[in-house]
Amino acid sequence: MIEVNEIEKSYGSLKVLKNVSLTIEHGKVVSIVGPSGAGKSTLLHIIGTLDKPDSGDVIIDGVSLHSLKDDKLSEFRNANIGFVYQFHSLLPEFSAIENVALPALIAGKSKKEAFSRAKELLNFLKLAERFEHKPSQLSGGEQQRVSVARALVNNPKIILADEPSGNLDSENARKLHDLFFVLRDTFQQTFIIVTHNEELAQLSDRKILMQDGSVFF
Repeated sequence: MIEVNEIEKSYGSLKVLKNVSLTIEHGKVVSIVGPSGAGKSTLLHIIGTLDKPDSGDVIIDGVSLHSLKDDKLSEFRNANIGFVYQFHSLLPEFSAIENVALPALIAGKSKKEAFSRAKELLNFLKLAERFEHKPSQLSGGEQQRVSVARALVNNPKIILADEPSGNLDSENARKLHDLFFVLRDTFQQTFIIVTHNEELAQLSDRKILMQDGSVFF
């Protein structure tokens, strides 16, 4: 489903990714592990179209991301890729349901359709009592589940997660890890997760090690 072909990326004189190539199958939970500075987040951002490589290409479901212009790339990202971050990145002035519905509204869905889907996902994630709560009124674990619902709202094929449990206590981290596999089985999505959590890495269908900008299998 995902092909990463000979990706190179530098920031100034620092070479962050060195000829990285890999393939990821549909419906798998894949963890990317390795020391800080290995290039894990940079690779994730390039797969997610948030950054561009200096050379090489990423192909998702037969679509070459290198061939897409910026406006088409944004459309592709919003329709096909969901993101979960360590620090949630929820908009503080919006309620939980508004945060979840926002990507659907950006995609051109009607308000009725966007909020209906948001309610469905928040119910699925056991947040039915938190629709109107703002992020400051939610626990860390609840905020992270809202961010997961937001990532799912457009029914993306791929979920990219960057240290999603890094800001959670061990109990909530375990619940989040379990949730990823429930979501994979329920929605048949592909998960790529950058993590330092060895428990999550061992549970994954596949673990990819990165070190000094290169991948090891």
